Amino acid sequence: MRGIVTGLPSPYPMGVRLPAMYADDELAQAITAACDEVLAPVLSVLDNLPSYLDPLLAPPDFVAWLGSWIAIEAPASRSELPDGRLRSAVAAGGGHLRRVGTPAAIAAEVALAASVPVEEVDVADSGGVAWSQDPAAVLPGQQTPRLAVRIRVPDPATVDMSEVEAAIAAVKPAHLPHTMTVVQR
Repeated sequence: MRGIVTGLPSPYPMGVRLPAMYADDELAQAITAACDEVLAPVLSVLDNLPSYLDPLLAPPDFVAWLGSWIAIEAPASRSELPDGRLRSAVAAGGGHLRRVGTPAAIAAEVALAASVPVEEVDVADSGGVAWSQDPAAVLPGQQTPRLAVRIRVPDPATVDMSEVEAAIAAVKPAHLPHTMTVVQR
């Protein structure tokens, strides 16, 4: 949480900018010094705004907030994942938005929720995409919509199933029923 930082100097002190007649006025200098103390953290944040908006540089509490802007939520049980996984996920968020609802994006979110590498998540769906000049061409994919997610972990008991189910429900297309299995690798 941002707040007053004791001893943080203002880069633009008001007292020295007052007209000369107030230079020796103790009350005017005390009031402007108090304003400087309150405004110094605000000015510091504004001066460093690009760093706050970069998930690789932002303070830890800002990373989760930045992720919420682009629908990347930290698992409820922890605000900062081990080895910067949340920072990496938020940094890759722009690319993530282009892939929302695709098997790759679903696998990435499931891996984040299950705290496993994305290579350990398999996603199979019934959809498909094709291009054809023939309007009578056969449509790709399967007739019955489905989504199957399989997670490979050393110990299936360590996976918080409700957290993973919530992650799947949040990122999959709404009309798509899903199944999830967790297997020991």
